[in-house]
Amino acid sequence: MKKIYKDSECNTHALDGKKIAIVGYGSQGHAHALNLKESGLDVVVALYEGSASRKVAEEAGLRVMTTAEATRIADVIMILINDEKQPAMYEKDILPNLTAGKALAFAHGFNIHYGRITPPKDVDVFLVAPKGPGHTVRSEYQIGRGVPCLYAVHQDYSGKCKDIAFAYCHGIGGARAGLLETSFKEETETDLFGEQCVLCGGVSELMKTGFEVLCEAGYDPENAYYECMHEMKLIVDMVYKGGLSWMRYSISDTAEYGDYAIGKRIITEDTKKEMKKVLSEIQDGTFARNWILENQCGRLNFNARRRIETEHPIEKVGKELRALMSWNTPADK
Repeated sequence: MKKIYKDSECNTHALDGKKIAIVGYGSQGHAHALNLKESGLDVVVALYEGSASRKVAEEAGLRVMTTAEATRIADVIMILINDEKQPAMYEKDILPNLTAGKALAFAHGFNIHYGRITPPKDVDVFLVAPKGPGHTVRSEYQIGRGVPCLYAVHQDYSGKCKDIAFAYCHGIGGARAGLLETSFKEETETDLFGEQCVLCGGVSELMKTGFEVLCEAGYDPENAYYECMHEMKLIVDMVYKGGLSWMRYSISDTAEYGDYAIGKRIITEDTKKEMKKVLSEIQDGTFARNWILENQCGRLNFNARRRIETEHPIEKVGKELRALMSWNTPADK
């Protein structure tokens, strides 16, 4: 197993006297900015002119500037806006201000790995990727804990890039939990694969298809929703807590037997072959090219699919049933 670095192994002074610009104030951006500030570091939030997030950041006690202004004065620039928006913003507002000796940082390796952003040779380039959503990065920090982070050094111009990355991880609380080394390539490809084949694409289609099979067989949509979507959280929470073994210990023997007997009939060798094909398309850049082209063409297919998915019967039934769950704060719009 890879070495896990902790706070005690971080050069916490590597960012002393340096100004950090956090580009974006979304889920990760707000957490990074506030955690770094409360760790005693000099932070400025970089936003585009007219951003609705400006008031929110200022009310949180943060200094806000335009991206060009902030990156001009910053020593370390962390880009935390959407992947597809980064290249244009980088060319316009960051590259002209990316002078020798500065550091450029990312929380996802997409644009570096696929060559959408090519930094000059005289700057440090590193990655810090918390393995949790921004609100968890923030809440764990506030109670004295942290979210584990992946880190990578892509370009070490200063000879101290790893120290800077570790100090950044310390500042957001990640080193309290642990830091694991990766590369921009590995982080990007495994992240995309996990999202597409398991966490988002795979799980979404599995839940919808199970729901459809039950409904088409004449069962009530409400029961189908409970069995194929609602209870997913119960299972995932058990896996999250103690792995597959803990989940299997916690469920009934009937459910465990069904797990062993049926799982591989659903996720077949053909499914695995398709997963390998998906991974190949991530590795050779096919997926990246398709996503970039989709954005260049105005996201017509993406927006159409988003609209169609929101109209699936499982969404309508789910909204009605979630309204009955007093413990569950609705996220429905």
